[in-house]
Amino acid sequence: MPNFIRTTMAATACAGLIALPAVGAHAVGAPTTSLSSFTLPAAAPASAPASAPADGAATATSKAAVVTPSAKPRLTKHERKLRIEHRRKVRRNHRVGRALHVAARQQGDPYRWGATGPTSFDCSGLMLYSFRAVGLHLPRTAAAQSGAVRHISRAHMRRGDLVFFTSGGHVYHVGIFDGWSHGRRIIIHAPYSGADVRKEAIWTNGWFPGTLRLS
Repeated sequence: MPNFIRTTMAATACAGLIALPAVGAHAVGAPTTSLSSFTLPAAAPASAPASAPADGAATATSKAAVVTPSAKPRLTKHERKLRIEHRRKVRRNHRVGRALHVAARQQGDPYRWGATGPTSFDCSGLMLYSFRAVGLHLPRTAAAQSGAVRHISRAHMRRGDLVFFTSGGHVYHVGIFDGWSHGRRIIIHAPYSGADVRKEAIWTNGWFPGTLRLS
């Protein structure tokens, strides 16, 4: 480069107008800014969440998110009483049903007057035996049993209820109701001397039902 040009550029550089590159670093007319001297601005660090919870807070939040079952409402005194009464009825009615099954197992055992089992029965003896086997008490005779149970209408009879036969206002026979067959009510009973315990359709209209069930 001629000396007068160097002198002029040096004077201009001193005045701060241009950057003077080192002699021989670039050819004439090459850019005066070196790529190696140019730096990109540093990337801004990723900002943390505005309100990142601490470990303890995160744990508390996760626990709060767990759905806990609501506490059972406390029953009133009246509600507790109704619930206890319902359970008592269910247990009693279940026992009545079991008494019917006990009586059914005695089919084929002979009738014997005054017998209460386990291998022979009279009519009231069969009832006494069947209900006593499931923890329910009945008096000894058919007449006494009719006075110890709750009388119900024929329309409300269920299997396991008792059927009392009457004549002239006197209860003389008893059986246990075992449902319907061909439109007729069936009982299990010990009928009379010389017969066995058996199922039989009711043969007369002189009867009324009673129950040890709790309504």
